[in-house]
Amino acid sequence: MNWKDLNQKNVLRKREEELVDKIIKSDKEWKSKLTQEQYNICRKKDTEKPFSGMYCDCKDKGIYRCSCCNAKLFESETKFDSGTGWPSFFKSINNDAIECIKDTSCGMMRIEVNCNKCGAHLGHVFDDGPQPTNLRYCINSISLRLDKLD
Repeated sequence: MNWKDLNQKNVLRKREEELVDKIIKSDKEWKSKLTQEQYNICRKKDTEKPFSGMYCDCKDKGIYRCSCCNAKLFESETKFDSGTGWPSFFKSINNDAIECIKDTSCGMMRIEVNCNKCGAHLGHVFDDGPQPTNLRYCINSISLRLDKLD
């Protein structure tokens, strides 16, 4: 997956009939399952303060999963230090793990990254990452849970 692919085919909202194997919960159900901070970030699209998240400087090996539904999202081998204050990855675990949506909030054009299984807001993706993808998935720590490898 590269920046051109994200802009051309993956930035479109998926229609209701394409929602296969999705986790659909009411707002009330998410509020009861998540902490207030998780709810604000994952469901209401808020953002952690930079350098405040538990995975910002984490070097542990493992699989990063969605904190809302446990879907596999990123491998630690794709994590890098972007200096931005948020965990950054240069690719997702597979092309179906995340959903990318055009985001014009805050007076700019960005690409929002959500968990493809439950729709949780993860962060944004930018085209200033390292090789081989040139992508930087800038992700809120609270949206993630790391399954550490031994």
